[in-house]
Amino acid sequence: MKPMKTKLTTYCFALLTLLLTACQTETKEKVDLAITNAYVIHLETGKVELQDIYILDGKIKAIKTAQSEQTFEADSTIDATGKYVLPGFWDNHIHLRGGDSLIANNKNFLKLFIANGVTTVRDAGGDLTPSVMDWKSQIAKEKLIGPTIFTAGPKIDGPNSTWAGSLEVQSDEDVENALDSLEKLQVDFVKLYDSRISAENYLKSIARAEERGLVVSGHMPFTVTLDETIEAGMDGIEHLYYIMKGCANNEVEVTEKLKNGEMGFWGAMPALMDAYADSTAQKTFTQLKENDVFVVPTLHIGKTLSYLDEVDHSNDPYLKYMGKGIIKTYEGRIKGALNASEEARENRKQLDAFFGELAKSLNTAGVSMLAGSDCGAFNSYVYPGISLHKELEAMVANGISPLDALRTSAHHGAQFLKQTEDYGGISEGKVSDLVILEGNPLEDITHTQKMYSVVKGTQVFSKQQLQEFLNNAVMD
Repeated sequence: MKPMKTKLTTYCFALLTLLLTACQTETKEKVDLAITNAYVIHLETGKVELQDIYILDGKIKAIKTAQSEQTFEADSTIDATGKYVLPGFWDNHIHLRGGDSLIANNKNFLKLFIANGVTTVRDAGGDLTPSVMDWKSQIAKEKLIGPTIFTAGPKIDGPNSTWAGSLEVQSDEDVENALDSLEKLQVDFVKLYDSRISAENYLKSIARAEERGLVVSGHMPFTVTLDETIEAGMDGIEHLYYIMKGCANNEVEVTEKLKNGEMGFWGAMPALMDAYADSTAQKTFTQLKENDVFVVPTLHIGKTLSYLDEVDHSNDPYLKYMGKGIIKTYEGRIKGALNASEEARENRKQLDAFFGELAKSLNTAGVSMLAGSDCGAFNSYVYPGISLHKELEAMVANGISPLDALRTSAHHGAQFLKQTEDYGGISEGKVSDLVILEGNPLEDITHTQKMYSVVKGTQVFSKQQLQEFLNNAVMD
């Protein structure tokens, strides 16, 4: 009987081992969310892959081939069959501003961004820094619904500057003090403006910001050349006026006239446009590319403002979200457009068409561009959230491929702000800021507006919730 007992013991041990192994095999790693059967658009390569995305604690835990055997168990699942996933959109040029009376209006913008899948914004200077910093903190803690905010805080400009809240510099000491102030505020980048700043202080501000390791972008006074701006260390050029200047073979001549007061900013536009030279432009494009300078073309606002004298915006769907205070700030640009001479109106429209061609040339040359809407108070009829999609449409309308246009949003935005560890693509370890679309934006760029769901860190917003954000954003 002893041999039989040994065999029985061996059999029981083997059975126990088999059961333990089976239990271990069945144990799956817990995750918060699974997005399954999705067409994932990888902006780095342009590839579209059918994949499952697993999210834990607001970050992408894993990406696997769809329907393959997985070791994850999700608390909730989104079946994304037939849908397209890409990083949440970035609007790389917005403004949160307008004074204390417009704090509530600006806070209302935050819902509009999320409703449009804009999960990150770059606030390019304003006068509401305490409120913006508070919102930024609350959003990061998921106590407030809104996009991740990267902000410049107040702009740097010269004395008697155009925009309220600007840090006005007239000396070396002023430049240092302004940068000290911005570092104390813990801004994410430095924004320079060109309304009153001298050429010397402008270039010095760039150079000193770079020495401190700060990202710096801005306008460019026409009293300096684009070469000088790039050589000083500028990281980003906001708008195409300054790029056009650097592409004209009369840039030095025009710069001297501006210095001497013989010509104004708008008076220089036709002269620079007429003097555009492809050979000069190609050298400029190469210089921008070699120095990793990003360009923000802001095409949508350019067209909107160029045609204020022709287009009736009174029935714009987004006007009801702005509130009377924001709409009041639109009056300045509207009056300027309506009171302009016929020649000035025509010049503005020609410039708009020219900028579309220039943006296409920059893209063809491989210069990195950033999609930015320039939405905010004072910028008439350019609405938070939806205007980012209009900017992408404008790029494609001017001959830029949908893939390259999409790259100018989250992918390039993360590169510019040196945030690629967390943002800019869909890969393991990155923050789970994602949009799920009902159509393929690579085939039709307007499909960026077909939101099925938005994932913002650990927050998941359904199509119905996104519509509720819009419904709740209506202001008197």
